[in-house]
Amino acid sequence: MASLRLARNLSVAAMLATATAITTPSVTFAAPAGGYADLVEQVSPSVVFIEVTGAAPAQAELPPGFDNEEFRRRFGDRFPGMPFPDMDTEPMRGLGTGFVISEDGLLVTNNHVIEGASEISVTFEDGRTFTADVVGTDRLTDVALLRIDSDETFSALEFGDSDAMRRGDDVMAIGNPFGLGGTVTTGIVSALARDINAGPYDNFIQTDAAINRGNSGGPLFNDDGEVIGMNTAIFSRSGGSNGIGFAVPSNMIERVVTDLADDGTISRGWLGVRIGPMSEEVANVLGYETPVGAVVGEVTANSPAEIAGLVDGDIILEVDGQALEDPQALQRAIADVQPGTEVDVTIFRKGRQITIDVTLGELPTSDT
Repeated sequence: MASLRLARNLSVAAMLATATAITTPSVTFAAPAGGYADLVEQVSPSVVFIEVTGAAPAQAELPPGFDNEEFRRRFGDRFPGMPFPDMDTEPMRGLGTGFVISEDGLLVTNNHVIEGASEISVTFEDGRTFTADVVGTDRLTDVALLRIDSDETFSALEFGDSDAMRRGDDVMAIGNPFGLGGTVTTGIVSALARDINAGPYDNFIQTDAAINRGNSGGPLFNDDGEVIGMNTAIFSRSGGSNGIGFAVPSNMIERVVTDLADDGTISRGWLGVRIGPMSEEVANVLGYETPVGAVVGEVTANSPAEIAGLVDGDIILEVDGQALEDPQALQRAIADVQPGTEVDVTIFRKGRQITIDVTLGELPTSDT
């Protein structure tokens, strides 16, 4: 079952609220000098092993009077994807990782770890096991927010600033690869803002810290013990780690879980344009070394963009002063703004640069 897969193999799949609900304790960690042992000891109590159980596969509905024995004789007992009505079917199971972000038991993991689960169990390093309920999920960023079913107080992790990370910075991952709980791996930030075609808001941190199946949903730490990413996907033809892993940036996770913690749903800003990249030729004419921004190919009728006066052929360069490197940067910038907010959109049109005020709508569910 795809929804219960562990760390996604990119050769197959490629891969925000009450203040009290997400309040985390003020804890700082010393950078590891000569080793990560002290850091691991302090953050491990907040990392959990997740086991999920999904519904058993639906049984086939064979035509009335169909001869099961004859079908078995011809095709065998396990015709792919078609259990017989009289067969026993086992529930689907999956494994993953998660981490606690509030003392009252809010927990973050990947959506693909728990999607389709009928039961979720989380186990801490000390052996305590609890059930968890889904607060909300966001498939577009592969983020899920859970709540542990307990009145206990838990040790929580803090988010760091993923935008402050640089290529070459040290990172540490903790997870449950292949069910081996509490596994620690270290490495560096290999690249930033990676687009791996997993969704419209791809902005992954790439790392060479070993990430394998079961690491999905686990935290990626900086040297201060802050979560700067959530391990989500790997690039591998074999299914094992080959030094190319991807993590959802913490700044994105924070925005998503803050929204989800409110009512279990997420609202995103909507502009209402179909966009594409600037061509090399246009970039040269306009004096850019490389293409930037997003070219409007079509404006949706009655959308915020049409109401504000955007037209086909406009080149969107900035949103509220934030320069856009590519079309996906525009998607992320708009999505990060609450519906109903007015933003300044800077465009290039007919040889001159102008700024238009746009009041954003809410991204329709059909577009998510």
